Formats: sequence, structure tokens, C-alpha cells
Amino acid sequence: MNDILHRLGLSRVVNATGTVTRLGASRVAPEVIAAMAGAAACSVDIAALQGQASEVIAQFTGAEAGIVTSGASAGLLAGAAACMTGLDPDKMCRLPDTAGMRNEFVVSRSHRNSYDHGVRASGARFVEVGLADRLTGCGVRDTDVWEIERAITERTAGVLYLAGAEARPALAAVVRAAHAANVPVLVDAAARLPPAGNLRRFIEEGADLVVFSGGKGIGGPSASGILCGRRPLIGAALLQQLDLDYLYEDWDPPVNLIDKSALPGVPRHGIARSCKVGKEQITGLLAALERFAGEDDADRNRRFSVIVEALVAAIAGVPHLKVRVIHDAGQGDMPQVEVLVEPRTGGLTAVEVAARLRTATPAVHVDATNADHGLLVLVPTCLAVEDAAHIGRAFAQACSLSTDLGRTP
Repeated sequence: MNDILHRLGLSRVVNATGTVTRLGASRVAPEVIAAMAGAAACSVDIAALQGQASEVIAQFTGAEAGIVTSGASAGLLAGAAACMTGLDPDKMCRLPDTAGMRNEFVVSRSHRNSYDHGVRASGARFVEVGLADRLTGCGVRDTDVWEIERAITERTAGVLYLAGAEARPALAAVVRAAHAANVPVLVDAAARLPPAGNLRRFIEEGADLVVFSGGKGIGGPSASGILCGRRPLIGAALLQQLDLDYLYEDWDPPVNLIDKSALPGVPRHGIARSCKVGKEQITGLLAALERFAGEDDADRNRRFSVIVEALVAAIAGVPHLKVRVIHDAGQGDMPQVEVLVEPRTGGLTAVEVAARLRTATPAVHVDATNADHGLLVLVPTCLAVEDAAHIGRAFAQACSLSTDLGRTP
């Protein structure tokens, strides 16, 4: 990897921010790389490969079926499309034109986010309900279930639910309300792994479709994800993603996902065709999923703790910094390092320190979400123990009043 970066005139980034897409997402394990390399060297029927992937995904998620997508956003697009079209090839052909279809997704205002553009890209429109008073500091309430119930009409294709520790109302209550009106629930759980228990949690609570990112906690390829849930919806989603350049008599879709006899013909290329996923991403994601599910959360955190302890040791002696270990409950109590940049006369702010870290060679990126409060966080998921020494030196230089960082020793 470093050789190709060198040829391109780039250098690697020391990524203490975490599995963010802009920095290449997860640090992929050797066995995942091997799976991808093996697939890259051969040809395979992609539909058949997705059929086998469904069996593996179902095993680990408890869902009826599942497919590999080219990321969580692609999963939202394909999942929303499936909710609107079902197995109707005419509707599939018409997207994103949804005239005359069920095309509305009910969503709590507190669940709206930049990534739900994936749903809107399918041609769907949102019907927002509720007011997040508890999040704005204006009160204690959020969306109530009755508001979701009242918003469901004959135009409703589904309910979108953003999973998270602070999500309200509870998913189980939303599912009951949606299912009473025969409406599916699509859960965006892109960044909700770890803990590993979340692989099954949302399906067990009744969700019809669940989306996970493959390039975050699972540790798979950056451009990969999982869409799992009810078999008919997964089949509809897959149909809108695959290359379907077949004559009907020659078409042999995976029977565990698609009933060919229920279709009048081969659907045209679907709206998720632009989100196609390659054999390398499918095999890499499956290898990563097996690895992730096979590691206990406590064992994973112990592995990360070794990196965290090395980071603390490397940074602790830098003046004007206070360093401590914290645990992210939303990520299965993953250990992380919190660095408080103490205010000083004529000194640097945390925002400035983070900017200086990015000028080191190689650049060091940290989570600066709360830098305006003096806090920087180092996440271990994309780091190795040997990165700690370089990060410590970069912090020492960044906290110096000198503006010439140059090359870190």
C-alpha cells in the first residue's frame, strides 16, 4: 500500500479519528485482504455469490436474508427502493419517478441526518413528525409513537429509523405501530457496530430491513455494507442492484432470494445499479463479518486497550496536556484516549493543535469534534501499537509555540 501511495506522491495518514470514510474507513485485517485478493484473481457469477452471501449474513444477523452493498448509503437507497417497488419490475423501471406509488417514508425529526440522502435518492420523500425538545434543551419530549401512527397513510412506503443509544421512540414501539398498518421499518444502523450484539438486535426487535456499514466496526472493505431483513424485500433490493442483461430464458437468479416464476420478465437495470458491488467487496465483507462475529467484545476491547495504553504513555509527558482513558458506551465500551488541551497565555487551542497534527509527516488525524471545548479524542480502531510513538512526538511538536513542525523525528 505504501508503495502505491509513494508512486502517487502521497503518504499514509496515521488515523486516530476512527473508521471515517474520508480517511479510508477501517484498517483491514490480513485475512480480509487475502479473501479480496483471491476473488480479484477470478471470475464468478455475482448473483450466485450474493445468494451465498445471504446465507452467511442470515447466520450472523438472524435475518431471513441479506446482501452485500457498496456501503451503508447504498443499502439505504436499495432498501428504500425495495419498500416502494416490491417485486414489481414496472415500478423498478420507473424509479426515481414515484408518481402513483407508495413513496413516503415517515421519519422522526430527531432522526434526520445528512446520510438519509440515500433514501431520498431513490425517489422517496420524507414525512417528518415530532419535535426533539430534549435535544434542543427546550423540554424532555421527542417524537411520540402516536405521531408516527397518524402520519401513516396509503402513500406510506415505510418508516425510517436511525438507530442509536439516544434514539426515541424505542424501535420496538415504532415497529408495532408500523406493522399495524402493514408498513415496513428500515433501520439505519450504519455505525452501530460494535457491540456485536447489535448484529441481531434490530432484527430481533422487528425491523424489516437493517443497514450496516462494512467499512466501520466490522472491519471490511471501505466500499461495502450489509442490507439484511425480510427475504422478499432483500430480493427486490438485489434485483435493483444487479447487472440484469439477460434474456428471460437464460436468466438464473439465486433461488434463495428471488422467485423467477413470480416475475413476468427480467427487470431493467435498477436505480441501485450505480451502487454495484464487486466480488472483492463481497468476499472481503464476508471474511470481515466472520472475523468480527467470532471475536468477543471484551477480547476486542482488550486488543484496543494495548494500543490505548501505548498512546497514553506516549502523550502523557507532553506539557499542557491532560490525558485519560475513556470508554465509548455506544461502541461497546471501546477504550479511547481523551486529550484535554489546557488553556495558557499565548498558547494554542485544541483546534490549532489538531490542525498542527495534520501537518506532521506522516499526518496525524484525531477526532476534533469537541475541540472547541479543548478536547481531542484518539480512537484506536485504525491504529497499530507502533503508531503511538509517532503520535506522541507529533503532539509534542504541535504543542510547541514554534510554527515550524517540519518532519517529525
